[in-house]
Amino acid sequence: MNVYFVGAGPGDPELITVKALRLIQECPVILYAGSLVPEEILRDASEDALIVDTAPLNLDEIIELIKQANDKGQDVARVHSGDPSIYGATGEQMRRLDQLDIPYQVIPGVTATSASAAWLNKELTLSGISQTVIMTRYAGKTPMPERENLKSLAQHGATLAIHLGVTRIHKVVEDLLPFYGENCPVAVCYRTSWPDADKVTGTLGNIVEKVREKKFTRTSLILVGHVLDPENFDDSYLYSEDQAHVYRPKVKPTEPRKVKR
Repeated sequence: MNVYFVGAGPGDPELITVKALRLIQECPVILYAGSLVPEEILRDASEDALIVDTAPLNLDEIIELIKQANDKGQDVARVHSGDPSIYGATGEQMRRLDQLDIPYQVIPGVTATSASAAWLNKELTLSGISQTVIMTRYAGKTPMPERENLKSLAQHGATLAIHLGVTRIHKVVEDLLPFYGENCPVAVCYRTSWPDADKVTGTLGNIVEKVREKKFTRTSLILVGHVLDPENFDDSYLYSEDQAHVYRPKVKPTEPRKVKR
């Protein structure tokens, strides 16, 4: 018996990994976070599978369902949105499973940050602009360590991916303005890859008004950084003809290398 913490991706069923799909197809017990994972993700589950929406359940109730499956020798697909390692609330579940000596594995998934960047057709790391992406959140019910407050993180000038902060967009802007400037590009992506997905782009100087016009109040990712609309950036060394590396010598061969199949 095994528990699989499955990353279902940001919402689009086609953005789930092959391994995650296989486990959903095979596991006789599926526990999914219904508030964030669309039911379409589970359409290929076995007709005989026990499928439970855990949105109304507390931690003890979820663990009890896993324990019951373990007692029967049944594998469990514990399906979370995005990637289980990012704001997945999986740590406390794993701790309980460790205490019960129930084995588990984590299956990574596409993050909202990656999916939103793809939706915007943007690269979040551009040479000469930013080579760092900071994934963080704004303090709410879960407090932030003081060393990780937004003003401290902003001092790096890196690309920011801010979760769970759209209702406090005015505070986010207030914290970032001294470090990024009012002309810094911002994108706010609502329910990325879902059928009702929406987005708005602007700058720190006007994004508050634009977000309020859209009436985004939840499930939105805030991306901040000059990579979103750079005036100019450097070509990377990856494909530079002046830079040799182990796969591409500086002196090019006369014939293209053919890949054997």
